Amino acid sequence: MSEPLLQAVDLHCERDDRTLFRDLSFSILPATLTRVEGPNGSGKTTLLRVLAGLNDNADGQILWRGQNRRINRESFLRNTLYIGHRPGIKPLLSPLENLEALTAGRKPRSRCDLLQALRGTGLSGFETVPCRRLSAGQQRRVALARLLIADEPLWILDEIFTAIDAQGVEALEGLLVQRVREGGSIIVTTHHDLQVPGMQRITLGEGPDEF
Repeated sequence: MSEPLLQAVDLHCERDDRTLFRDLSFSILPATLTRVEGPNGSGKTTLLRVLAGLNDNADGQILWRGQNRRINRESFLRNTLYIGHRPGIKPLLSPLENLEALTAGRKPRSRCDLLQALRGTGLSGFETVPCRRLSAGQQRRVALARLLIADEPLWILDEIFTAIDAQGVEALEGLLVQRVREGGSIIVTTHHDLQVPGMQRITLGEGPDEF
C-alpha cells in the first residue's frame, strides 16, 4: 500500500468563536481524488487553505510525506498546486502574461507550452487580450489552464467548476480523472455533482453561510 502524501492529524479550527471542525484526521494517498463536502459555512474553504499552508489558524498537525510540514515546507510548496474559488488573476495582464506569472518559480515552461494550455481551455484568440475584457468564465479558464501544464503531485482545488459552461465542465472532469490515473492526488470542493470512480469524501458539519 502506498504511503500517504499528506496527513491531517486532529485538526481543530475556530472562527468568530465558532468551531468549524475539530478532531479532524485523514490521509491523502497517491492516485486518489478526495472531495470535501458540507453546507455553506462548514469550513470547506478554510480547510483547503489550511491544507495548502495559506491559513495557520488551526491546531493539530499536517504531515507531508511522513514529516511535519513545517520541517519540510519547501518541498511541500514546490510539490503542491492550489487554485482558489476566485480566479486569482490580474485583470490588466493578458491570459498569457497571467499564466507566466502563475507558473513563475515552478518547472520552466516554454511560451509554446503556455499558449497550448490556454488554447486547451478554449482561449484561442484571447491569449493576449487584457483579462479585464474577458467574461467571468474566460477568466476562470485562465486559471484552469494551469492544470494542463501542472505536474505537482498534489492539487488542492476550491470550487473550480464555478462559471464554467457544460463543455468546460466535461473537459475538466476528464482532466481530473486522467490526473488520478497518472498517480496524482487531488483535494477538491465543488457544488457540482462530481462523479469520479473511487472518490473519497471528507464531510464537515453544518454552519451559516460562508464568507
